Amino acid sequence: MAAASPLTGPTPAPLADLPASGTEPDGARRVRLLSYNIRSLRDDREALVRVIRACRPDIVCLQEAPRYWKPLKQAAWLAHRTGTVILSGGGRIAAGPLIIGRLGCEVLATRDRLLPKTRGLHARGFATAVLRIGGSAPFTVTSCHLSLDPAERLRQFDLLPGQLEGVELGLIAGDFNEHPEDPGWRRLAARYQDAHPAAPWGGTFTSVPDRPHQRIDAVFATPGIEVLGCGVPVGLPGVQQADLSAATDHLPVLAAVRVPAAT
Repeated sequence: MAAASPLTGPTPAPLADLPASGTEPDGARRVRLLSYNIRSLRDDREALVRVIRACRPDIVCLQEAPRYWKPLKQAAWLAHRTGTVILSGGGRIAAGPLIIGRLGCEVLATRDRLLPKTRGLHARGFATAVLRIGGSAPFTVTSCHLSLDPAERLRQFDLLPGQLEGVELGLIAGDFNEHPEDPGWRRLAARYQDAHPAAPWGGTFTSVPDRPHQRIDAVFATPGIEVLGCGVPVGLPGVQQADLSAATDHLPVLAAVRVPAAT
């Protein structure tokens, strides 16, 4: 029987890792992407850093990055501590979403967008980068954090495909504040691959860390990208239960995908 953790209950069995990053014989690129709501770095920053580093991502899509008190300085701190650089977002236009990644990520363009705002609700935005890694085809990566208001959130779901305009391949990752059976999520899943059910791996529920009971965070991929595995990395070697509980109020989602080679 698994040992009990005072923070999160039974310690999960070790989880086999997803495929490592790298180039395949045909030139396609295996890419690891992590999506994580970091609650403005208000919790245990060192625990957060340990979780991110243990997942060994090429790209990290963050939600609720600090945006009021020295946001660029705080984003730079997190990038430095995780061995990454800022790719897109992190300012007032993206309004919370931030994309960081390894030095091998070539940024071809950025498409950060501040979304229309309903009076009385928080400002929301998208952080988007058009990337190429090694010999891969160009692909977009979008980090998003959608509204708590159902009507506004549905409109935001409808705006997400526009972030991929002109680029065939893309990934959308974020905190959607919605469940898979709800209308906006179903609409997005009808167009793109919902990565966890497409290639189940790890845990399913992302909220809350001490009592996971709902899936509101996810990664979506365009049909041209092969999903190799996706889920919550509970039990992944190096990812400690105590760190997951201390880092923030969401669990991360880790995906491994195969991006085709450039033609």
